[in-house]
Amino acid sequence: MGQDEGSGVGREGLQVVGHRPPSQHTPRLSVTTIRLRPMPRLPFDPIDEAARQWGKRWDGVPAMHAVTSLMRVQQLVLGRLDAILRPHGLTFARYEALVLLCFSSRGSLPLGKMGERLQVHPTSITSIVQRLGADGLVTRRPHPEDGRAILAEVTEAGRALVEVATADLVAADFALGALTDDELGRLSELLRPVRRAAGDFD
Repeated sequence: MGQDEGSGVGREGLQVVGHRPPSQHTPRLSVTTIRLRPMPRLPFDPIDEAARQWGKRWDGVPAMHAVTSLMRVQQLVLGRLDAILRPHGLTFARYEALVLLCFSSRGSLPLGKMGERLQVHPTSITSIVQRLGADGLVTRRPHPEDGRAILAEVTEAGRALVEVATADLVAADFALGALTDDELGRLSELLRPVRRAAGDFD
């Protein structure tokens, strides 16, 4: 689920319109406008061509084509989502952490549990929480029942920012507007066995 900090942007250059400094977290009612800088389109699908060339040399063309397509779409989606969130001073990894805290009944979770839920390395969640804390979006405090654990707790500013950022992401269809709701559901189901086989869940 989670992503470590940072992501690349692919062929589509992304330009944020109406940028505001990350330190300003005043909620807005308007939706951030994301303008795509025009880039020349290739006259062919480069992944299809790569698969054709691959098939002349090696086996496993279907898997190679699927993996390359997944990696490319991940690059595109993360680039667009991070561009949407950048005016709010967030990356998608930080946004996910804030949302997770908002989902918890008390608005707080131990850092270890956050890492498990977001499926990221402990050092990554520590870095994410430190950045959110520096922006006043979460606070860190000792766990009242476990002296070895640290709790991260979302602040009111963090909750308000989640509402505004989420509105922008939903308005942009989470960068997957090219697919229908039925297609999105089928995509999730297609990927579920891969996640289960990797040990994400039982």
